[in-house]
Amino acid sequence: MPLPYSELVMEHFKHPQNVGRIEDADAKATEGSPACGDMVCVYLKVDSETQRIEDIKFESYGCASNIATGSIITELAKGKTLEEAKELTWKQASDALGGLPPIKTHCSVLAIDGLRAAIENYEERHGLVTERVPTTIDVVRKRLKRVMNPVVGLDLVRTKLVTDIELSNGSVRVALDLPADHQFANNMREEIVEKIEPLWDVDEVVVEFTD
Repeated sequence: MPLPYSELVMEHFKHPQNVGRIEDADAKATEGSPACGDMVCVYLKVDSETQRIEDIKFESYGCASNIATGSIITELAKGKTLEEAKELTWKQASDALGGLPPIKTHCSVLAIDGLRAAIENYEERHGLVTERVPTTIDVVRKRLKRVMNPVVGLDLVRTKLVTDIELSNGSVRVALDLPADHQFANNMREEIVEKIEPLWDVDEVVVEFTD
């Protein structure tokens, strides 16, 4: 039985471009979940004067389509300005690969979401957000859905580890139903701070372990 993928998909799957991480990245973002089947992490290096993407890499967990779309998205975005990269669509990614099976379309959507989330992370960290909507508990909770519980591969909200969220004068407090000496406690704390601290009106992120 022939594979349901184009030659281009298979080429990017077997020889993906821009794989890996950028240790001193200006921004990064993770979308998806291994428990749901696919996950992608996107790293950016950006020229602060021109706002052009100088380097971009990705890490992927998932199927051939997930790896191929991560590869093609990074190729399409490299060298573009942030504004130009924002305009890239999942359809462009799919077309650049010669098309994807309908059941795998979500992989190109995931790759685009990862790119846009990384751009958003850069803009927040560098004070480039023009629409400054006050941070709410719902905003914090949405960001916590991007933080994985490594034990089960689902996010902190769905695994009900988040027991409380408080906002007060620029301070965000997140309580987790987890022992402070848990093997993944420090990793989760770092990821929570990384996701929430860039918000324009957040000065401090406090993570408490309540178990």
